Amino acid sequence: MRELSNVEVGSFVKVQILTAEGLLRERMLAIGLTKGVEVEVVRRGPSGDPTVYNIRGAMIALRQGEASLIRVS
Repeated sequence: MRELSNVEVGSFVKVQILTAEGLLRERMLAIGLTKGVEVEVVRRGPSGDPTVYNIRGAMIALRQGEASLIRVS
């Protein structure tokens, strides 16, 4: 497994584990980041942060620190 923040643009991965806690974990679950969901890495910001992900048809921007709390395969 690797962190979502380390996945290349254009890749598709599946969520395995969320290591976030508290309100951040609740936010991630609310936007559909649950175990087994497929995530596409769409593009990175001009400075490399944030990154836009396609999660269940919605384009969601996550900062590198947030994406590093999501383990994918």
